[in-house]
Amino acid sequence: MKYDMLTILGPTATGKTQLAASVAHQLNGEILSADSRQIYRGMDIGTGKDLADYVVEGRLVPYHLIDLVEAGTQYNVFEFQRAFIHAYQDVRKRGRFPVFCGGSGLYLEAVLKGYRLTQVPSDKARREELSQLSLDELATLLKGYKTVHNSSDTETKNRAIRAIEIEEYLMLHPELDFEFPVIHSLIIGVQYDRETRRERITRRLKQRLEEGLVEEVEGLLAKGLSPEDLTYYGLEYKFLTLYLTGELTKSEMFERLNIAIHQFAKRQMTWFRKMEREGFEIHWLDGFMPMEEKVELIMKYLK
Repeated sequence: MKYDMLTILGPTATGKTQLAASVAHQLNGEILSADSRQIYRGMDIGTGKDLADYVVEGRLVPYHLIDLVEAGTQYNVFEFQRAFIHAYQDVRKRGRFPVFCGGSGLYLEAVLKGYRLTQVPSDKARREELSQLSLDELATLLKGYKTVHNSSDTETKNRAIRAIEIEEYLMLHPELDFEFPVIHSLIIGVQYDRETRRERITRRLKQRLEEGLVEEVEGLLAKGLSPEDLTYYGLEYKFLTLYLTGELTKSEMFERLNIAIHQFAKRQMTWFRKMEREGFEIHWLDGFMPMEEKVELIMKYLK
């Protein structure tokens, strides 16, 4: 198969960005970020926006979908899809190879499945009507609206009903519709054993605190973001805000944040396993492999 894109995913603290940059450097490529928090300007240390990771052999690998909006802005996966399509088409048009990299499962899946995710409200009355039909009848109805590319649309009645609901809404509101390109992507996953992953997460958290994570959150609060705005982003921003507002001691903050990041990494792996059950082929690489071997193996997969 000829691939249009390379996707590199994995839980937090597995070195995805460095690997993506190393491969993109070999491919004359550019990186498209799949991180739901790195889109915010000013949220750098807490989101792991390690821009030095994009420098390979003294050359900055171009990246996209980082620093899109101001912190405090409400941003959703539908807006991300639109931003992704614009960046992806720009990279391809210039003859560069797109490398999609991140750990936000919903953002990754929204692109890899090509879902038309629109802000379509639920129609209770219509859903009740459709629920009287069998799954086969729903599938037939859906095919009357579109060519079904995503087999998951007809896996269950609930999914089929939602797909029909979206199609019918878009017929009435065509200005919301847009074509999502079919993208054939090689998918590479990076993982470590559980204990190593935990050690890497704790070590990285200590490093980020030393690099000025507390000061970063203080600065965001000083700019006018409310504590509620920052706790909304979870993890580092939630627990640092609780510490800075006096609700947690420094040791309580560290302990609770450390546990929360471990739990987050576990949820990421659960999401990726779900993707595999739904038919995505993820080629997992051992994080302990030397970078050169990882890059070489990925290049073989691509060829």
